[in-house]
Amino acid sequence: MLTDWVLAIEGTAAGQRAALLLALSAAFLHALFGALQKGRYDPWTSRTAIDCALLVLSAPIALFLVPPPPLDLWWVFAGAMLVHFVYKVLMAMTYQRGAYTVVYPVVRGTGPLFTVLGAGLIFGEHFTATQWAGVGLLLAGLFGLSAYNMAKVVVDRATLIPALGLAVATGLMVAIYTTWDAWGIRATPDPFTFLAWFFFLTAIDFPLIAAARGKLRRPDLALIRLAVIGALIAFGSFGAVMLATRLDSVGEAAILRETSTVFAALIGWVWLKEPVGPRRLALMSLIALGAVVVEFGG
Repeated sequence: MLTDWVLAIEGTAAGQRAALLLALSAAFLHALFGALQKGRYDPWTSRTAIDCALLVLSAPIALFLVPPPPLDLWWVFAGAMLVHFVYKVLMAMTYQRGAYTVVYPVVRGTGPLFTVLGAGLIFGEHFTATQWAGVGLLLAGLFGLSAYNMAKVVVDRATLIPALGLAVATGLMVAIYTTWDAWGIRATPDPFTFLAWFFFLTAIDFPLIAAARGKLRRPDLALIRLAVIGALIAFGSFGAVMLATRLDSVGEAAILRETSTVFAALIGWVWLKEPVGPRRLALMSLIALGAVVVEFGG
C-alpha cells in the first residue's frame, strides 16, 4: 500500500529523493493550475467550478474509503479550511487586478521566504549559508522576472500597484498554508486520510457561498472541462507537495515548488509558442540554479 511505502521511507535517503520528485511534480502541476485559474473565465468563476469538481471527486473517498480523522485533529482541518479560504480569496483578487506573468512570480517568490522562516520557528529546520545563498538566487530570479514582465505589460496598468500588494499578501498566505498543512499531514497517522479529508473540506467554501448568493449556474462544456482538469491537477499539485513536506524538509519542498514559474514559462514557450527571449531565459535559469543550490547545499 502507498501508506506503508510512505511510512517506510520517512527520514531515509529514499524519502529525500521521493520528496525531491514530489516537489518538482508539484511545481509543474501548479504552473498548469495557475494558468487555468487566470484564463477564459474570471478567477471567481473558475475557482468555484474547480472547487465543485474537487468536492464531487473527493467526497466518496473521504466519506467511504478512508476513516475519519481522530477527533483531536479536527481543529487542524478547521484551521486548514480557514487558511485556504483566505488564500483563495486573495489569489482571485490578485488575478482579477494584475497580469498573470507579473503577479504570479511575486506570489511564488514571497511564499517560500516566509515558509523557510516559519519552518525554522515551528519545525526547527535551519538552512546552511549555502542554502540561504540559493534562496537569494531564487528570489532574485522570481522578482526580477516579475519586474521584467511588469515593464513589458500593457494591460491592467491602473490596478498594478494594488495587485502587487495583494500578491505579497497572497504569498504570505502560501507560507501559512504550506506550514499548516505540513504540520497537519505529519500529525495524522495515515497521510492519505489527511489528504482525502483535506481536499473534501477545503473545497466546500466557494460552492456554498456561490449557492447562497444564487450564483451557481448551469455550466457550459468548457467550464466543466476546466473544472475537472483543474481538480485533477489540484490533487496532484497540493497532494504532492504535502507528501514532500512529510518526507523531507518543509523549507526545501517550498523552495523547489517555486520552480513552477520556470515550468509556466516553458509551457508558454513550447505549447503556446510565446517568446521567451534571453532576459527571461537568464532569470528562469537563476530560479532553477537557486533551487538546485538549496537542495544540494545542505
